[in-house]
Order: sequence, then structure tokens, then C-alpha cells
Amino acid sequence: MAKVIVITGASSGIGEATAKLLASKENKVVLGARREERLQKIFKDIEQSGGQATYLATDVSELEQVKALAQKAIDTYGRLDVWMNNAGLMPHSEFIKGRVEDWNRMIDINLRGVLYGINAALPQMRKQQSGQFINIASVAAHAVHSGGGVYSATKAGVWMISEALRQEEVAAKSHVRVTVVSPGAVSTELVDHVTDPDTKKTMENFYASVSMPSERVAQAISLAVALPEDSDINEIVMRPSNQQG
Repeated sequence: MAKVIVITGASSGIGEATAKLLASKENKVVLGARREERLQKIFKDIEQSGGQATYLATDVSELEQVKALAQKAIDTYGRLDVWMNNAGLMPHSEFIKGRVEDWNRMIDINLRGVLYGINAALPQMRKQQSGQFINIASVAAHAVHSGGGVYSATKAGVWMISEALRQEEVAAKSHVRVTVVSPGAVSTELVDHVTDPDTKKTMENFYASVSMPSERVAQAISLAVALPEDSDINEIVMRPSNQQG
């Protein structure tokens, strides 16, 4: 059965790859991101390939915009089956460098954005008595290194939020499933967000030598979405086969 799937951060990387793959499997995708021109292009690509999609420019750090994205899905397709909290930033730096603005942006997008997505979509899923959240964390949720303290904290937060939500929905017998995905190095725009020059150079070199395509993560997400409702893939941890840590 085709599903209505909302994806935040859909303008590039894992979000774009997942939208295109799920649309190719006859699902109806609702694209949300800040860059409307990119959404328009992806929307056209999906339609030209025979898929169904719609989009709405969305800043996930603004609750009303996230709620509007959920309403767009309901108004267009009549329901909301999957909400993928994918929007994220990764501006690494050591604490001594005091990049407080970067810290705040990560908290706003990586944490508040996920909470706002849950707030926007969960009432509709409870009403339907079915649904699924796909929350994108990171292997950084499971380990931390110098320069990655705030990013790891936000992604560990995504993991904790996801597990608490899963337990609550099991207790409520709502049939709402929760999957948290923790990828390793992926070829996306995340490194572009790094504002500290030294850290950025190091990360660019690492990602150039190790990262896997976004499509690999999309394939894993597709498997979780396609699983029958009596089962739930709670967590996916995946890395490029040549990534050690």
C-alpha cells in the first residue's frame, strides 16, 4: 500500500535520495526544506519519473512552519503515514573557539526540529491509529570526539527522544512506530556547514576518503518503511564499509 511520507531536509543528501527512492515505489512524498528552488527541482524530477510529490518551504526551527508542512500532507493526500525528521547541521569546532552561534543552530535544527516534527505529526497518527517516525541521528550519537561535542549531544538527544517516543506509543497502543537511523560518513552537504576553517579541512579530507552515497541510507530507510506494521526496526546503525570509527 502506498504511503504518504513527509521528509524534512529534503533539498539534498539523504532527504533528496530518500524522497526519490520512496516516490519510485509509488509512495506520495511531501518535501520540506528552506531552499524552495531546490524543492521545486526535486519535485519536477519526481513527477517526470512518474512519481507523486508536493512541497512546502519549511524552516524546521519554526514550529508553525513545521505544522504547516504536516497540514500540507493532510490537505493534499488525506493522511500522514511517515514523518522523516532529517534536517540537520554539523558545524564541528572545539569548545575553546566559542562558536556559540553554531551551537545554537545545531540545537535549533537537530533537536528542536525533531521535537517540532513529532508535535506536528503525532496527533494525526494517533487519530489514524497508525504511522511511523524516521528520525535521523548519527554514529556520533554513540561516540564523541574532539570538536564534535555539541553535534554528538544533539544526535544522542535524537536517539533518546526516539526511544522515549517508541515506548510511549507502545504503551498507548497507537500502532505508531519509531525508527532512529544513525549513519556514519555520508556524501552530503553537512561538511559545508562547518565554519571553523581548520576543522573543515580535516573533515573534508576524511569524507573524501571514506563516505558512502546518500542512496545507501535511503535504501535502509526504505526497508524500514516497507516492513509490515506488526514489526518495527527500532534502530539502524550503518557506516561505509571502510569507516573504522
